[in-house]
Amino acid sequence: MSRVNLVEKLALFSSHWDPKVIADYNGNDVMVVKFQGEYPYHFHADTDDFFLVLEGEMVMDIEGEPSEIVRAGELYIVPKGVTHRPRAENECKVLLIEPKGEPNSGSGDPATAAPKPRI
Repeated sequence: MSRVNLVEKLALFSSHWDPKVIADYNGNDVMVVKFQGEYPYHFHADTDDFFLVLEGEMVMDIEGEPSEIVRAGELYIVPKGVTHRPRAENECKVLLIEPKGEPNSGSGDPATAAPKPRI
């Protein structure tokens, strides 16, 4: 494995809510993604959800809790089974880590999940 330049990887795409795998780590996908707008509420039954904001700011909505602002340089981990929704008013760049095969939708159904291509 060689080094990965996050800025270069993020420059390769402009779509939102479309994670790209950039590395493998102990059976996990390390991904970069751009957020803008809001993602639907969802949960992951079997895994925590890891978000590291690289640029901009993300709002994390947890069902029944006050929203939290997560700024560049901060990370947020949603425990498994917790219903949540990330959103961003302006474009936000985020690093994600999740187990290989975990559907992006959080629904547990790979058929409804967005693909996670490697760049």
